[in-house]
Amino acid sequence: MPKLLHLSCSPRADSESSAGARIFLDSFRQAHPDWDIDVADLWRERMPEFVGPIVEAKYARMKGQAFNDPQRDSFAEAERMAMRFSLADRVLISTPMWNFGIPYKLKQWFDVIIQPGLTFRFDPAQGYFPLLKDRPTLVILASGSDFATGMNRGRIDMATPYLREALRFIGVSSVSFVPIGPTAGPVEPIRTARESAHRRLAEMARRF
Repeated sequence: MPKLLHLSCSPRADSESSAGARIFLDSFRQAHPDWDIDVADLWRERMPEFVGPIVEAKYARMKGQAFNDPQRDSFAEAERMAMRFSLADRVLISTPMWNFGIPYKLKQWFDVIIQPGLTFRFDPAQGYFPLLKDRPTLVILASGSDFATGMNRGRIDMATPYLREALRFIGVSSVSFVPIGPTAGPVEPIRTARESAHRRLAEMARRF
């Protein structure tokens, strides 16, 4: 059974990114009733802290050294998370923009799975190489500013380039972004932006 993995990155069930994801998934289920949808709520699922044995495991792997038992156990958690991503035929990431970037839980997820020999390899002579296969990936990015039309109120979007590069680094380059914004300020621009994004998401889901 083909699988879509949804990384849900907002702690608020009523957030704009979560609402956009629901619109997308409702349309996706109608168009693809035989697909399995695997939801990873990054605020409710346990992720290892990137400290101690897992950091030691990363550098041991880079140096070609054997793991000790704590390092092996910690690296196994990273392997499980990376495998869950690797097995997905399609990926949906729904996230708010926090302080110009991404929530720390999503950054933690990337920090855990971006491991040598797991999602990338390094050749001293040729540099870095991704280890995962490409797959269609959609990012729903909700922001208080309107980055879609350039009315960003002087703010800088550092989330989009980070996500694009982090995914490309591990092998995923077929990435599309649907911004939702503004999500703060006068009611009418918020409503217009929401309805426009929802229409786009419903349409994209049918051919994703």
